[in-house]
Amino acid sequence: MTDHRHAEATAVAGVRKRLRFSAAITLVALLAAFMTALPGTSSDRAEAAAPGPRDTTAVLFSWTWNAIARECTDNLGPAGYGFVQTSPPQEHVQGSEWWTYYQPVSYEVESRLGTRAEFKAMVDTCHSAGVKVIADAVVNHMSGKSAGGTGWAGSTFQHYDYPGIYQSQDFHSCRRDIASYQNRWEVQECNLVNLSDLDTGSEYVRGRIAGYLNDLVGLGVDGFRIDAVKHISAADMQGIMSKVNDRARLYIVQEVIRANEPIQPEEYLSNGDIHEFAYARKLKEAFGSGTINWLISGAGIGPSWSGFLQNSNAAVFVDNHDTERNGETLSYRDGSSYDLAQIFTLAWNYGSPSIHSGYEFSNKEAGPALAGNGEVIDPVCGQNGWTCKHAQTSIENMVGFRTATYGSAISNRWDNGSNAIAFGRGDKGFVAINRGGGSIDRSWQTSLPAGSYCNVIVGTPTSSGCSAGGIVTVDSSGRFTASVGGNGALALHVGAKAGGSGGVDPGPGTGASMTVYHSTSKGWSGYNMHYRIGSGAWTAAPGVGMTAACTGWVSKTIDLGTASGITAAFNNGSGTWDNNNGADYVVTGQVVTVNNGAVGSTNPCGTPSSSTTTVYYATSWSSANIHYRVGDGAWTQPPGVGMTNACAGWKSKSIDLGSASSITAAFNDGSGTWDNHGGQDYTIGAGSVKVANGTVTAGNPCS
Repeated sequence: MTDHRHAEATAVAGVRKRLRFSAAITLVALLAAFMTALPGTSSDRAEAAAPGPRDTTAVLFSWTWNAIARECTDNLGPAGYGFVQTSPPQEHVQGSEWWTYYQPVSYEVESRLGTRAEFKAMVDTCHSAGVKVIADAVVNHMSGKSAGGTGWAGSTFQHYDYPGIYQSQDFHSCRRDIASYQNRWEVQECNLVNLSDLDTGSEYVRGRIAGYLNDLVGLGVDGFRIDAVKHISAADMQGIMSKVNDRARLYIVQEVIRANEPIQPEEYLSNGDIHEFAYARKLKEAFGSGTINWLISGAGIGPSWSGFLQNSNAAVFVDNHDTERNGETLSYRDGSSYDLAQIFTLAWNYGSPSIHSGYEFSNKEAGPALAGNGEVIDPVCGQNGWTCKHAQTSIENMVGFRTATYGSAISNRWDNGSNAIAFGRGDKGFVAINRGGGSIDRSWQTSLPAGSYCNVIVGTPTSSGCSAGGIVTVDSSGRFTASVGGNGALALHVGAKAGGSGGVDPGPGTGASMTVYHSTSKGWSGYNMHYRIGSGAWTAAPGVGMTAACTGWVSKTIDLGTASGITAAFNNGSGTWDNNNGADYVVTGQVVTVNNGAVGSTNPCGTPSSSTTTVYYATSWSSANIHYRVGDGAWTQPPGVGMTNACAGWKSKSIDLGSASSITAAFNDGSGTWDNHGGQDYTIGAGSVKVANGTVTAGNPCS
């Protein structure tokens, strides 16, 4: 929480309360929680740093409990995330704004993000996927509504009176906003933008707060991100945390923003990690301006820099829910600059990183998409503006890079004196980042063992090579030659060798994979893929959400198991479909693109292998011609251009696409017999494409 958050929330009429509790039942439940808040020993501290090698946290801001459970299974666990951070789970004020969670009215685990039962089910599901759960905990204050009101779950309250929990004497006496951040007493005892400031020096209040935290511990959470810690004295925080159960198991990270003020982050190190805001500010300065070489000069960004926490105490990030709104750091709006900063953070060896994943907004007060009853609609990537940065290929795959390189020193540094850098992580990994507009083509020296690697920025290992980006060969001296495109990156690690499994906790049944890219030229607000693998069952309509891959494209990677391909159709979630004119798309290969009906096999988000399409046509004709036009250009003269023998049963022809993305084509035997797809002609995209029995699929049948 920053020091500039609005405190008043406008009540939303007609919001359904998930549960209403009588004052007596609420009191009994809270007393029970209080009785379980037994003091721990002074040595029973939380983890001082997120335990490696899976030390990356996905911050799923404003995600519902049900959606987080799904995401743990589908993405976070397989990608190697160690933790997922939830938004505050306690009952809060009503309203549509994003900050309602940060104004508690009771400690019931009931909010617009889900019920207590759903929260517990989410924790259990994430644990089954190998992901630990951190809850954002708001313990400095209660609500900022001067007139009081009714909370989400039906609890009534006044500004300084929360029946069954706190009364007037349980709040600090200042009861005005902080006037000077140079005054320690004001910062820790006056109100932060009208939020009623709890008297955390009171043993009763400490017990109530600890009772809430212990309730979450009992539900299985593995740690806390504690909000607004600067506004609680270090002694008070220690008093609260001494009453929290199972401390040695918990990972604690605290929001203490360093500034030219008396209160400094180091005061709170005995409780756990601290968010290092200076790191995020420096990343904005570097990647925002385009000059990044200074980030790795000398010892590089980290504990040797003035005002930076030690490595074991620092929780680092590119942005969070506050800074993406106040402009203090980069945000999803910064496009490739933001993505490159995330790649750098996961590749560098300072602190424990978190990846913020929220939603797009034009009004910084706006909350997420809500149902008519006020509940947050379960997030689906590609719908309602959810950024899904945690699942973006270039970021998600770098979590695996971090896991594979954990504990390895920085090595083999290189920079061009300005906008391009490269460095290794010992003999485990190597990354090159180009913030410039032009590509960089060169040989790179690494400490990697010789072998064939996949560039995990764009692809992952498959049984036959890499899903995208081609194979990068490192020779016996540790050198490789590659091109890194403008505002792009390349990353290799020993867990992602071509033909391997990827090295990051593959799930059961993982086999060959297919990454399907769909053009966003239709302008839909969200893209879903409805599919079946081989002859298996179809996904439930409308299918699965596709994730933003790069400008103009969304994607979804599918584990094929033992199947060779899928049948698919696409839709916007509201009844508008792209189903190949009723025929669906039958596709095979590691990379498939669908663009206005054209099927291709060249990754649109990597460096294109060519600007051509190589068309393979299955026929028994002794000779075959392809009659075509490139993009919206002119048709060839009938009967077209002769095709050559490719392999048994197949003819082929390579065609230069120029700046177009596809061709329209028909085939004939040169003697008046035509295959024009039933009069519709064929639409064929870039890369290697097969046309057989009226079906267009990606791939080379002769390889």
